[in-house]
Amino acid sequence: MAIKSHVIRLISAADLDAVLLVEKDCYSHPWSQRQFEQELENPVASILVYEVAGEIAGFICYWLVVDEMQILNLATASNYRRQGFALLLLQEALARCAKVGLASAWLEVRSGNDSAIALYQRCGFELNSMRKSYYRDGEDALVMVKTF
Repeated sequence: MAIKSHVIRLISAADLDAVLLVEKDCYSHPWSQRQFEQELENPVASILVYEVAGEIAGFICYWLVVDEMQILNLATASNYRRQGFALLLLQEALARCAKVGLASAWLEVRSGNDSAIALYQRCGFELNSMRKSYYRDGEDALVMVKTF
């Protein structure tokens, strides 16, 4: 059996189509191409991709604002789920932020997304607050925070 190469790296403009496919695979209300383009142009934004043998398996998008990390989007393609790629992406992003001396990280997650909540808790995030009826469909958002 051949071993596939794995790498986590910063996104390039050439990755955008593949990232959009992952986004559409994951979400009922995916980000648009323009939203991703705006993140690529945003000086506080970073997007890391998880590449497996030349294929984008997932990504994480986050902002670095003053001394805080805000995680905006974390997604893994359906054929790469339950293999630890989201955990590795999250750990890499957190490590990069801790390295530059950030004080905390925060995110919003759907209250019914048990697997994502468990992932965030595994990485040290704790429930901070709830935003009632935050999403278009009326689902609540949990605000989770991690202190470095």
